[in-house]
Amino acid sequence: MTTITSWPETIITATTHLSSIDPTMAETIAQVGPCTLVPNPDIFEALIDAIISQQISVKAADAIVARVRAAIPNGVITPEALAPFDFAALRALGLSTPKVRYIHNLVQQVTSGQLDLTRLTELDDEAVIEQLVALKGIGRWTAEMILIFSLSRLDVLPVDDLGLLEGVREAYGLPVRPTHKEMFARGELWRPYRTFATWYMWGIRRLNQRNERERTRIVSL
Repeated sequence: MTTITSWPETIITATTHLSSIDPTMAETIAQVGPCTLVPNPDIFEALIDAIISQQISVKAADAIVARVRAAIPNGVITPEALAPFDFAALRALGLSTPKVRYIHNLVQQVTSGQLDLTRLTELDDEAVIEQLVALKGIGRWTAEMILIFSLSRLDVLPVDDLGLLEGVREAYGLPVRPTHKEMFARGELWRPYRTFATWYMWGIRRLNQRNERERTRIVSL
């Protein structure tokens, strides 16, 4: 008989495990408090969110996402809702030329059936990443954010993420950010819950920066 573990139970199991095997992580978890990560299963919306957010501030991304929602009749970002928007229409909402091309490509891939986002739930982490990075404008970091924020994967370590690296530097009292090799080595201790370790490294950095901004979108931290 298969026991289905709820997400809150998974969080408790993960944080208990991390606290038991890493004293610094235990201290960080105590400082940051309960994990409030709640994945949103809408992969398409998360991808649009991620594309819009690339290389701009959270405030700017919030404004553009709000304009996109306002331009759609019911405010729900779907392939069908974005399909009628031509190049000029998306540019008018504040999207750069490359981002318009990325969004058009994503919409075309999904509406044509070339990319079936619903099947991603059946794939392992690396297979999901392989599928997503084949899309224009989607890199490994974005794919890893989809694994965390949409697919509820438990053991993701986004070593290219500045927030993670800075969080580790601060929490562990390192003189400089860890290298990728050092980050992978440290992450081995956190298996099989590297997603939650990452979330707490993000959390301690926010705490140290006194960043109390509410999370506004799927991939915003």
